[in-house]
Amino acid sequence: MSKNLISSQNSKAKGSPCLSIVYMVAGLSSRFGGKIKQFEIVGKNGETLIETSMSQAISAGFNEIVFIVGEKTEAPFREKFGNSFRGIPIKYVRQEFNSKERDKPWGTVDALVSAIHVIKGDFCVCNGDDIYGEESFKSTKDFLLDSKNTNLSCALGFAPKNCMPVIGAVNRGVFSVDENGLVFGIKEILGIELNKLEEKGASASSLISMNIFGLRKNALNLLQEKLISFKLSHPLDRKSECYLPVEIGELTKSGKIRMRLIPTKSVWLGITNPGDERVVASALLMEK
Repeated sequence: MSKNLISSQNSKAKGSPCLSIVYMVAGLSSRFGGKIKQFEIVGKNGETLIETSMSQAISAGFNEIVFIVGEKTEAPFREKFGNSFRGIPIKYVRQEFNSKERDKPWGTVDALVSAIHVIKGDFCVCNGDDIYGEESFKSTKDFLLDSKNTNLSCALGFAPKNCMPVIGAVNRGVFSVDENGLVFGIKEILGIELNKLEEKGASASSLISMNIFGLRKNALNLLQEKLISFKLSHPLDRKSECYLPVEIGELTKSGKIRMRLIPTKSVWLGITNPGDERVVASALLMEK
Protein backbone atom coordinates (compact mmCIF):
# COMPACT_ATOMS: atom_id res chain seq x y z
CA MET A 1 0.00 0.00 0.00
CA SER A 2 1.31 3.48 -0.89
CA LYS A 3 2.85 5.53 1.90
CA ASN A 4 0.61 8.39 0.73
CA LEU A 5 -2.50 6.47 1.73
CA ILE A 6 -4.07 7.53 5.01
CA SER A 7 -7.63 6.37 5.07
CA SER A 8 -10.52 5.89 7.46
CA GLN A 9 -12.85 2.91 7.40
CA ASN A 10 -15.67 3.02 4.87
CA SER A 11 -19.00 1.91 6.29
CA LYS A 12 -21.53 2.57 3.51
CA ALA A 13 -24.68 0.53 3.38
CA LYS A 14 -24.41 -2.83 1.65
CA GLY A 15 -25.33 -2.62 -2.01
CA SER A 16 -25.03 1.16 -2.20
CA PRO A 17 -22.70 2.26 -5.04
CA CYS A 18 -19.64 4.15 -3.89
CA LEU A 19 -19.78 7.71 -5.19
CA SER A 20 -16.98 9.85 -3.81
CA ILE A 21 -16.67 13.60 -3.60
CA VAL A 22 -12.95 14.39 -3.76
CA TYR A 23 -11.74 17.70 -2.34
CA MET A 24 -8.29 19.11 -3.09
CA VAL A 25 -7.24 20.83 0.15
CA ALA A 26 -3.47 20.27 0.27
CA GLY A 27 -2.26 23.85 0.14
CA LEU A 28 -2.32 27.03 2.18
CA SER A 29 -2.93 30.41 0.56
CA SER A 30 -0.16 32.99 0.73
CA ARG A 31 -2.62 35.66 -0.45
CA PHE A 32 -4.87 34.69 2.45
CA GLY A 33 -2.15 35.04 5.07
CA GLY A 34 -1.20 31.38 5.10
CA LYS A 35 -4.53 30.39 6.65
CA ILE A 36 -6.78 27.48 5.72
CA LYS A 37 -9.41 29.16 3.55
CA GLN A 38 -11.72 26.17 3.84
CA PHE A 39 -12.18 26.87 7.55
CA GLU A 40 -13.49 30.41 7.08
CA ILE A 41 -16.99 30.88 8.50
CA VAL A 42 -19.46 31.61 5.70
CA GLY A 43 -22.66 29.70 6.52
CA LYS A 44 -25.90 31.03 7.93
CA ASN A 45 -25.44 28.96 11.08
CA GLY A 46 -21.71 29.35 11.48
CA GLU A 47 -20.66 26.65 9.01
CA THR A 48 -17.23 26.83 7.45
CA LEU A 49 -16.79 27.01 3.68
CA ILE A 50 -15.82 23.34 3.40
CA GLU A 51 -18.73 22.27 5.63
CA THR A 52 -21.10 24.21 3.39
CA SER A 53 -19.74 22.47 0.31
CA MET A 54 -19.77 19.01 1.90
CA SER A 55 -23.36 19.48 3.04
CA GLN A 56 -24.34 20.36 -0.52
CA ALA A 57 -22.56 17.29 -1.89
CA ILE A 58 -24.11 14.97 0.69
CA SER A 59 -27.59 16.37 0.08
CA ALA A 60 -27.02 15.76 -3.64
CA GLY A 61 -26.29 12.07 -2.99
CA PHE A 62 -22.53 11.59 -2.62
CA ASN A 63 -21.77 8.98 0.03
CA GLU A 64 -18.02 9.22 0.61
CA ILE A 65 -15.65 12.13 1.17
CA VAL A 66 -11.99 12.10 0.17
CA PHE A 67 -9.70 14.87 1.38
CA ILE A 68 -6.40 15.28 -0.47
CA VAL A 69 -4.33 17.00 2.20
CA GLY A 70 -0.80 18.32 2.49
CA GLU A 71 1.83 18.53 5.18
CA LYS A 72 0.26 21.62 6.77
CA THR A 73 -3.41 20.77 6.28
CA GLU A 74 -3.59 17.10 7.25
CA ALA A 75 -3.55 17.57 11.02
CA PRO A 76 -6.09 20.44 11.09
CA PHE A 77 -8.52 18.56 8.85
CA ARG A 78 -8.17 15.35 10.85
CA GLU A 79 -8.67 17.23 14.10
CA LYS A 80 -11.76 19.02 12.82
CA PHE A 81 -13.53 16.17 11.04
CA GLY A 82 -12.06 12.84 12.17
CA ASN A 83 -13.42 9.91 10.16
CA SER A 84 -16.87 11.18 9.22
CA PHE A 85 -19.09 14.17 8.55
CA ARG A 86 -22.87 13.96 8.94
CA GLY A 87 -22.55 10.17 8.99
CA ILE A 88 -20.59 10.06 5.72
CA PRO A 89 -17.15 8.39 5.92
CA ILE A 90 -14.03 10.43 5.23
CA LYS A 91 -10.78 9.20 3.73
CA TYR A 92 -7.52 11.14 3.83
CA VAL A 93 -4.75 11.08 1.24
CA ARG A 94 -1.46 12.94 1.62
CA GLN A 95 0.01 14.71 -1.42
CA GLU A 96 3.78 14.43 -1.03
CA PHE A 97 6.72 16.07 -2.77
CA ASN A 98 10.49 16.12 -2.40
CA SER A 99 11.34 19.51 -0.91
CA LYS A 100 14.99 19.05 -1.86
CA GLU A 101 14.01 18.99 -5.53
CA ARG A 102 10.81 21.05 -5.56
CA ASP A 103 9.50 24.30 -4.09
CA LYS A 104 5.92 23.03 -4.22
CA PRO A 105 3.94 19.89 -5.15
CA TRP A 106 3.43 18.92 -8.80
CA GLY A 107 -0.05 20.43 -9.09
CA THR A 108 -3.66 19.30 -9.14
CA VAL A 109 -3.15 16.25 -11.40
CA ASP A 110 -0.54 15.03 -8.92
CA ALA A 111 -2.97 15.68 -6.07
CA LEU A 112 -5.73 13.62 -7.67
CA VAL A 113 -3.42 10.81 -8.76
CA SER A 114 -2.25 10.57 -5.13
CA ALA A 115 -5.70 9.15 -4.40
CA ILE A 116 -5.63 6.49 -7.12
CA HIS A 117 -5.56 3.65 -4.54
CA VAL A 118 -8.32 5.22 -2.43
CA ILE A 119 -10.98 6.08 -4.98
CA LYS A 120 -12.81 2.84 -5.73
CA GLY A 121 -15.46 3.98 -8.18
CA ASP A 122 -16.76 6.96 -10.12
CA PHE A 123 -16.27 10.30 -8.41
CA CYS A 124 -16.55 14.06 -8.49
CA VAL A 125 -13.37 16.08 -7.99
CA CYS A 126 -13.39 19.77 -7.14
CA ASN A 127 -11.62 22.57 -5.30
CA GLY A 128 -12.00 22.65 -1.55
CA ASP A 129 -12.13 26.43 -1.34
CA ASP A 130 -15.06 26.88 -3.74
CA ILE A 131 -18.80 26.52 -3.33
CA TYR A 132 -20.54 25.12 -6.40
CA GLY A 133 -24.14 24.79 -5.27
CA GLU A 134 -26.18 21.69 -4.47
CA GLU A 135 -27.69 21.65 -7.97
CA SER A 136 -24.21 21.37 -9.52
CA PHE A 137 -23.41 18.37 -7.35
CA LYS A 138 -26.79 16.80 -8.06
CA SER A 139 -26.33 17.18 -11.83
CA THR A 140 -22.94 15.50 -11.56
CA LYS A 141 -24.26 12.67 -9.39
CA ASP A 142 -27.26 12.03 -11.62
CA PHE A 143 -25.04 11.91 -14.70
CA LEU A 144 -22.58 9.45 -13.17
CA LEU A 145 -25.37 7.12 -12.03
CA ASP A 146 -27.30 7.18 -15.31
CA SER A 147 -26.71 3.87 -17.12
CA LYS A 148 -26.86 5.67 -20.49
CA ASN A 149 -23.65 7.52 -19.61
CA THR A 150 -21.45 4.55 -18.69
CA ASN A 151 -18.65 5.51 -21.07
CA LEU A 152 -18.86 9.24 -20.48
CA SER A 153 -17.43 11.57 -17.88
CA CYS A 154 -18.88 15.05 -17.33
CA ALA A 155 -17.91 18.61 -16.59
CA LEU A 156 -19.92 21.49 -15.18
CA GLY A 157 -19.98 24.64 -17.31
CA PHE A 158 -20.74 27.95 -15.58
CA ALA A 159 -22.04 31.08 -17.28
CA PRO A 160 -19.46 33.90 -17.15
CA LYS A 161 -21.85 36.12 -15.18
CA ASN A 162 -22.10 33.39 -12.52
CA CYS A 163 -18.40 32.79 -11.97
CA MET A 164 -16.59 36.05 -12.68
CA PRO A 165 -16.34 39.34 -10.79
CA VAL A 166 -18.21 42.34 -12.18
CA ILE A 167 -14.98 44.34 -12.08
CA GLY A 168 -11.48 43.00 -12.52
CA ALA A 169 -9.60 40.43 -14.58
CA VAL A 170 -9.31 36.73 -13.74
CA ASN A 171 -7.98 33.56 -15.36
CA ARG A 172 -10.62 31.13 -16.56
CA GLY A 173 -10.81 27.95 -18.61
CA VAL A 174 -13.34 28.06 -21.48
CA PHE A 175 -14.80 24.80 -22.82
CA SER A 176 -14.78 23.86 -26.49
CA VAL A 177 -17.60 21.46 -27.41
CA ASP A 178 -18.73 19.66 -30.56
CA GLU A 179 -22.24 19.53 -32.02
CA ASN A 180 -23.13 16.70 -29.63
CA GLY A 181 -22.17 18.63 -26.53
CA LEU A 182 -18.97 16.66 -25.96
CA VAL A 183 -15.88 18.49 -24.73
CA PHE A 184 -12.88 18.53 -27.04
CA GLY A 185 -10.72 21.00 -25.17
CA ILE A 186 -10.44 23.55 -22.37
CA LYS A 187 -8.68 26.79 -23.30
CA GLU A 188 -7.09 28.70 -20.43
CA ILE A 189 -7.62 32.43 -20.91
CA LEU A 190 -5.54 34.79 -18.81
CA GLY A 191 -6.74 38.21 -17.72
CA ILE A 192 -10.31 37.89 -18.94
CA GLU A 193 -12.91 40.44 -17.83
CA LEU A 194 -16.67 40.04 -17.69
CA ASN A 195 -17.39 43.20 -19.66
CA LYS A 196 -14.66 42.49 -22.24
CA LEU A 197 -15.19 38.80 -23.01
CA GLU A 198 -15.03 39.23 -26.78
CA GLU A 199 -11.53 40.73 -26.55
CA LYS A 200 -10.33 37.33 -25.36
CA GLY A 201 -12.33 35.26 -27.82
CA ALA A 202 -15.17 34.42 -25.41
CA SER A 203 -18.78 35.56 -25.10
CA ALA A 204 -21.67 35.70 -22.65
CA SER A 205 -22.76 32.26 -23.91
CA SER A 206 -19.35 30.67 -23.26
CA LEU A 207 -19.25 27.99 -20.58
CA ILE A 208 -16.50 28.26 -17.99
CA SER A 209 -14.64 25.52 -16.15
CA MET A 210 -14.43 26.01 -12.40
CA ASN A 211 -12.49 22.80 -11.82
CA ILE A 212 -15.37 20.48 -11.02
CA PHE A 213 -15.52 17.22 -12.97
CA GLY A 214 -17.44 13.96 -12.74
CA LEU A 215 -14.94 11.26 -13.71
CA ARG A 216 -14.93 7.52 -14.19
CA LYS A 217 -12.46 5.41 -12.23
CA ASN A 218 -10.33 4.68 -15.31
CA ALA A 219 -9.65 8.40 -15.78
CA LEU A 220 -7.18 8.14 -12.90
CA ASN A 221 -4.93 5.80 -14.89
CA LEU A 222 -4.97 8.16 -17.87
CA LEU A 223 -4.13 11.12 -15.65
CA GLN A 224 -1.34 9.14 -14.01
CA GLU A 225 0.18 8.59 -17.46
CA LYS A 226 -0.07 12.32 -18.19
CA LEU A 227 1.61 13.12 -14.87
CA ILE A 228 4.51 10.75 -15.53
CA SER A 229 5.00 12.31 -18.96
CA PHE A 230 4.84 15.82 -17.50
CA LYS A 231 7.49 15.04 -14.90
CA LEU A 232 9.78 13.50 -17.49
CA SER A 233 9.46 16.61 -19.66
CA HIS A 234 10.25 18.94 -16.75
CA PRO A 235 13.47 17.54 -15.25
CA LEU A 236 15.04 19.57 -12.46
CA ASP A 237 12.03 21.92 -12.56
CA ARG A 238 11.25 23.25 -9.10
CA LYS A 239 8.03 25.12 -9.87
CA SER A 240 6.03 23.91 -12.90
CA GLU A 241 2.71 22.26 -12.10
CA CYS A 242 0.55 19.74 -13.93
CA TYR A 243 -2.95 21.23 -13.96
CA LEU A 244 -6.13 19.14 -14.00
CA PRO A 245 -8.18 21.23 -16.49
CA VAL A 246 -5.25 21.35 -18.93
CA GLU A 247 -4.67 17.59 -18.89
CA ILE A 248 -8.38 16.74 -18.99
CA GLY A 249 -8.67 19.08 -21.96
CA GLU A 250 -5.85 17.21 -23.71
CA LEU A 251 -7.43 13.85 -22.95
CA THR A 252 -10.77 14.95 -24.39
CA LYS A 253 -9.03 16.37 -27.47
CA SER A 254 -7.31 13.04 -28.10
CA GLY A 255 -10.52 11.11 -27.49
CA LYS A 256 -9.12 9.14 -24.55
CA ILE A 257 -11.81 10.65 -22.34
CA ARG A 258 -15.30 11.32 -23.68
CA MET A 259 -16.85 14.07 -21.60
CA ARG A 260 -20.30 15.62 -21.68
CA LEU A 261 -20.53 19.31 -20.81
CA ILE A 262 -23.41 20.05 -18.44
CA PRO A 263 -24.46 23.71 -18.28
CA THR A 264 -25.35 24.81 -14.77
CA LYS A 265 -27.32 27.82 -13.60
CA SER A 266 -25.60 27.68 -10.22
CA VAL A 267 -23.58 30.63 -9.00
CA TRP A 268 -20.00 29.80 -8.11
CA LEU A 269 -18.62 31.25 -4.88
CA GLY A 270 -15.00 31.15 -3.83
CA ILE A 271 -12.33 32.66 -1.63
CA THR A 272 -9.12 34.03 -3.09
CA ASN A 273 -8.26 37.21 -1.21
CA PRO A 274 -8.96 38.46 2.33
CA GLY A 275 -12.47 39.84 2.46
CA ASP A 276 -13.86 37.33 -0.03
CA GLU A 277 -15.24 35.31 2.86
CA ARG A 278 -17.63 38.17 3.67
CA VAL A 279 -18.81 38.27 0.05
CA VAL A 280 -19.46 34.53 0.13
CA ALA A 281 -21.28 34.75 3.46
CA SER A 282 -23.51 37.56 2.15
CA ALA A 283 -24.35 35.62 -1.00
CA LEU A 284 -25.25 32.49 0.99
CA LEU A 285 -27.39 34.56 3.35
CA MET A 286 -29.42 35.80 0.39
CA GLU A 287 -30.12 32.29 -0.88
CA LYS A 288 -33.54 30.83 -0.14
